[in-house]
Amino acid sequence: MSSGRAVREGRTGTTKGHHHRSGGNVESAEERQLALPMGGLTSLEVCAGAGGLALGLERAGFSPVLLLENRPVACETLRANRAGWDVREIDLTAFDPSEERQVYDVDLLSGGLPRVKSPAAANRTRGDDAELSVLKAAIDLVYGVQPRAILLENVPDLAEKDEYDPVRAYVGEELDHLGYRFRWHVLNAKDFGVPQTRKVGLLVAFKGDLLDRFEWPKPVDGPCPTVGEALLESMGARGWPGAAEWADQAREIAPTIVGGSWDRGGADLGPTGAKRKWAHMGVDGGTVADQAPGTDFVWNPALGRSGRVPLTVEQVALLQGFPPEWKIAGRKTARYRQVGNATPPPLAQAVGRAIARALWSESDDPRSEGGR
Repeated sequence: MSSGRAVREGRTGTTKGHHHRSGGNVESAEERQLALPMGGLTSLEVCAGAGGLALGLERAGFSPVLLLENRPVACETLRANRAGWDVREIDLTAFDPSEERQVYDVDLLSGGLPRVKSPAAANRTRGDDAELSVLKAAIDLVYGVQPRAILLENVPDLAEKDEYDPVRAYVGEELDHLGYRFRWHVLNAKDFGVPQTRKVGLLVAFKGDLLDRFEWPKPVDGPCPTVGEALLESMGARGWPGAAEWADQAREIAPTIVGGSWDRGGADLGPTGAKRKWAHMGVDGGTVADQAPGTDFVWNPALGRSGRVPLTVEQVALLQGFPPEWKIAGRKTARYRQVGNATPPPLAQAVGRAIARALWSESDDPRSEGGR
């Protein structure tokens, strides 16, 4: 599958394909290409998690007026990194926007929602579909907030697989009724400088005709950093003499990092297939370390797991595109869950800039009234 496919577009839900080749680095050339007046845009973030989406959107010029998150430990993470953000510990399904006047008419409603099951999978679990309830709550929130634009992130299957047609149809009907036009799309984080193969499903919607001014972000030029390149410095931070040798073997992009369920299991780097890929890079994917290897660690992958180096939560965060200074609150497993389930900030930044460009283009249009 192409890493950047426009899968479906509303109002009619027709399939539409696009593949973009790139315009440069996300931090520099891409910003020049968009030529945005940074700042001045507002957002309401739901299901904020560890803040990957919010951080990327902040870099794209959006200031959140409110962030909603139902897990206390994730709220701690958000507050530890952005003391000025208004973070509310609340379930999205319980949030009443009429009590929060500042959220009305924000520029963007955004959120990385819990993984939505297909209708068939939900039936197999006897109709237990809390994730779909969250998606419906996010769409219902559009009624009360009336944002100029919407960005929701979820699994790629939601954007492209036929088994999700009923879910997409529901979302499309609701948005069409409210006067929004929309597109479903799949992007891969590795195309935006994240050293990880990670496809995400995205829904972008605009009120009125702004969708015509929106273009999905183009992949950046040049090769994506490898795991070894991304983690060399952190692997050697405690004096491990084998860091460079290990990094030379880890010359691949990471497989998809899976945060896993909050309800069961410990922290590891994913299913069996992913663990095999990690083993090929000399990494023990069956656990998460408390700290980087020290001077006495002997790296010898031939010995099996005991000879492979495990990753720390901080290193996994680097592979997700978080900056090294981003703090993650909680105990190890909770910290790993937050990081593994996050939206990579560089991907969020690229999409955010594309949305901002469309919004600012309306402000420059003499036909618009005050950009609204």
